Amino acid sequence: MVNLYPDLLRSYGDRGNVLVLTRRAEWRGISVRMVGVTRGERIPAATDLIVIGGGSDSVQALAGPDLIGRRSEVADLVAGGTVVVGICGGYQLLGHDYVGVNGQAITGLGLLDVTTTAGRDRLVGRVSTRATFAGESFDVVGFENHAGRTTLGAGASPLAAVPVGQGNNGRDRTEGAVNGNVVGTYLHGPVLPASPGFADALLRQSLSRAHGPVELAALDDRMEDAARLVASRGR
Repeated sequence: MVNLYPDLLRSYGDRGNVLVLTRRAEWRGISVRMVGVTRGERIPAATDLIVIGGGSDSVQALAGPDLIGRRSEVADLVAGGTVVVGICGGYQLLGHDYVGVNGQAITGLGLLDVTTTAGRDRLVGRVSTRATFAGESFDVVGFENHAGRTTLGAGASPLAAVPVGQGNNGRDRTEGAVNGNVVGTYLHGPVLPASPGFADALLRQSLSRAHGPVELAALDDRMEDAARLVASRGR
């Protein structure tokens, strides 16, 4: 597993998503090698899962030039079955481009058919919804705080539906985007500790790259479910 730009993209405890994925694998006896990859470093060829966290416009601008240089590298990995998940700023960088509040355009990886432009105000609040990825549906809860207004193209499907005023743009009731093995979401928290179904869907799909379809042993998620219930009541 690779955490891409861990020194830059780490808003709202997003590194916790990497910890959750690692622990939920290890609790099942699955060995995990987590590698932090930053600017100027190559992603290992055998990578099953890439996690990209969130960051401010200025931090995204720092990562942008390096990201453009690794477009083919990441695209080749995805074509080979690698799963990529981006959170907030990481989600925006998975799209075609992001135009910040200052009008500066940051070119993304183009792995998701989405474009993002910063708005004048922010979409802030708790989100509790049901999401779908890799043929699995699961409950998700998280916290959004973003000025970006993301529009999905024909090549992307929403990760979830949300009430009006939240999600990708505050208009179309969508949250996040999915295209094959690539998924983006605006939800922080971090999102995965209280959304174990999401974490396990990412693990199952990433393990299938080298092992084919896999079944994950059940874990005792009572604490995670209780945390999600409390968080959902705080909307």
